[in-house]
Amino acid sequence: MKRKRKTRYTGAQRKFSRILGWLMPGLGVKRWIIPIVLGTTLVGVGLAVIILDFYRNAPDTWWLPFISAISLRILDRPIRALIFGLLGTLLILGGIYGLNRSLLAPFRKPGREFLSELAVHRRLERGPKIVAIGGGHGLATLLRGLKEYTYNLTAVVTVADDGGSSGKLRRTLGILPPGDIRNCLAALSNDETLLTQLFQYRFPSGESGLEGHSFGNLFIYALSEIMGSFESAVAESGKVLSVHGRVLPATLHDVKLIADVALPFTVSEVRVEGESQIPRFPGRLHRIWLEPNSPPAYPEAIRALLSADLIVIGPGSLFTSVLPNLLVPDIASAIRSSRALKIFVCNVTTQPGETDGFTCGDHVRAIIDHAGEELFDILLVNSRFEGSLPEGYQWVMPEAELDSEYAVYRADLIDPEHPTRHDGKILSKVLMELLQERTGPLVE
Repeated sequence: MKRKRKTRYTGAQRKFSRILGWLMPGLGVKRWIIPIVLGTTLVGVGLAVIILDFYRNAPDTWWLPFISAISLRILDRPIRALIFGLLGTLLILGGIYGLNRSLLAPFRKPGREFLSELAVHRRLERGPKIVAIGGGHGLATLLRGLKEYTYNLTAVVTVADDGGSSGKLRRTLGILPPGDIRNCLAALSNDETLLTQLFQYRFPSGESGLEGHSFGNLFIYALSEIMGSFESAVAESGKVLSVHGRVLPATLHDVKLIADVALPFTVSEVRVEGESQIPRFPGRLHRIWLEPNSPPAYPEAIRALLSADLIVIGPGSLFTSVLPNLLVPDIASAIRSSRALKIFVCNVTTQPGETDGFTCGDHVRAIIDHAGEELFDILLVNSRFEGSLPEGYQWVMPEAELDSEYAVYRADLIDPEHPTRHDGKILSKVLMELLQERTGPLVE
């Protein structure tokens, strides 16, 4: 088979192609060139009338032959108009291009072509509206992949976390736990800049009063004190990190996660309070709920769900990240009422202390038992079960009978380097393909 010969361009050809690139559809540039050209033409016509009037009425002096020469009067009028028109157009386009480069120079990233960045920005601006529901590292992994397809991203996260730095701030300062929100903001950041790394920095042990705390958590708390509300602090944190998208709490109420756990080798149950304590108790989780019960949802989260094109539930810890969001009644109702495509992403492995021995069907039944039916249209499951898993983890296997009850889509979703997790890029690609099958080609 003959190899396709690669076309080589000279420097002038590449420069010319970049200039023509500004005329590509969708950049939002041509609409402004038209009034600029029209205005310049009117100004030019006005100046031409003044100059010609002066030229005709001026006395015969030494400089008139020179004016006649540069006016190309030896050529026919249509040819003169074409020459001046082309020269004027080139001057206008060159001036606009140079002005834009000068004005945008402080905001350009080194090594990146501004035109290509603008094209990507416009494409992502017109991307589908996606709402991802969950928490923990699973949701952050998903967001890192989805942000390559759209800026219209909303993450709805649980505020039931009571462990680590978030738990300390919650107990001592009365703030809603910012940990999952911080992780999602970092995942949605444009790139892993020094500021993003600083936001995720955790103070080591030995620092009096700061050990175990994340800088981002402290930052959100300080902003909430300045702005007067937790939700305003989250929004401002997103601006600091140049986040395209939103991270919203499922509720603004101070809720606690409670679970009934069946102890192994007995028929008795024990009641466990606190999200961080639930995985530590051996046994099978029977039921979880929020206290206070039926907290009102954050209104912005409801609006995002009702206007979404795609709603993704999971991945993440089933009982401590995903279900706490669905236990907010208004959130579950909004999902059912939304006309979006709804997909539940099943975890690729079990989680020790939380979903030991769970199959894919067990995950689905847990959601139905706690939040009701009709929450998703498609069940997305992993199809590759290769690689060695850490001790205590097992593959979440999809039962064959699920296909008769749900629309099951199987795909290779695992991260080869971390087989207990999804590959964010692959997962996002599959989700966008499923959305495209329903809605048609996405905006490019």
